[in-house]
Order: sequence, then structure tokens, then C-alpha cells
Amino acid sequence: MPWLDRRKDGTLVLSLHVQPGAAKTRLAGLHGDRLKLAVAAPPVDGKANGEIVRFLAKVIGCAARDVEVIAGQTSRQKRVAVYRCSEVDIRKIAER
Repeated sequence: MPWLDRRKDGTLVLSLHVQPGAAKTRLAGLHGDRLKLAVAAPPVDGKANGEIVRFLAKVIGCAARDVEVIAGQTSRQKRVAVYRCSEVDIRKIAER
């Protein structure tokens, strides 16, 4: 999975291409080597980033506090860290 990196400390980092303003928040396949995520929230005042965190936490099955946008806060190209989660849990994303 080219959109998934594992750091030495065990943190998993997802590379995303985000499409804000979608009708529904959902995984939308791949965009190059990034996972494409359609987000219903508008890209205003961090609403889309908050929706990304909540959605990924729900899909993976971890707490929202364990998911963080670490790069690309104002860009469609984002990197999201997932702490205290196994790669097996992340594979739930690939299965959707």
C-alpha cells in the first residue's frame, strides 16, 4: 500500500488526497499513490480536517485522539498519523 508508511516508533502515516465538499464522507479509491477521501465538510475553519479525523477513527476503530493531521492542514494533499493502532486495523481502510 503506497499510501501507508510505518515510522520507527510504530506510528502509521496515511497519505491522502482530500476532496472537500462532497455529498458524503467516504473513501473514494486511489489518487496516484495516495488514498482518496471525499469529505462532506467544507474546507473552512478546519471543519474538513475534523471530519477526516472522525471518519478515519470510526473506520479504523480507534479513538479520534489517536488520529492527527500532521501535514497539509490547508491542502488537499494531507498526511495523517494514526497512533496506538496496528497495521491490521489500518487494513480495514483498504477493504472498504
